[in-house]
Amino acid sequence: MSESFFHSLKTELIHHQTYTTRAEARRAVFEYIEIFYNRERLHFANGYLSPVDYELQHKAA
Repeated sequence: MSESFFHSLKTELIHHQTYTTRAEARRAVFEYIEIFYNRERLHFANGYLSPVDYELQHKAA
């Protein structure tokens, strides 16, 4: 599962950017994980729902 995550991180973020500082890279990775990957990105394991939508759907049930 972690291999899948790191593949997504590299193909969706890292390979498309050039970072001038380590702090800039760290900030971009944090934003990718916290904002996009955990809140917006559709996940196969969740029935193609974002993690937030998946949790809301299961809390309502």
